[in-house]
Amino acid sequence: MNQLMKIDPKELYSINFYEYGEAYFGSCGGTRYRLAREPLKNVHYTPVDQRDPAVLLATVWPEPYAYGAADPDTMTSSEFEFSAEGLAAAAKWLNGRITAEEE
Repeated sequence: MNQLMKIDPKELYSINFYEYGEAYFGSCGGTRYRLAREPLKNVHYTPVDQRDPAVLLATVWPEPYAYGAADPDTMTSSEFEFSAEGLAAAAKWLNGRITAEEE
């Protein structure tokens, strides 16, 4: 895989971005991806000790379709800890999936 085709973890924003209940979408090397807090809910102003358990959900699927239009059978997902470490692990997993899709 070409080094330029990898997702830079900095491109995925910090973990705080996902506390607002927003998903991050991108594409790389013919693969589209989505990264979001699951459940997708704005908890930024909720005290940490009052939040429901959550994970970071990474999903990949082949281009050209957007997330809402893609066939769910073409999607692969993985859950990660909702933390900065989980975000780094998700970036690593996404890069691995993109490499697999290119091959």
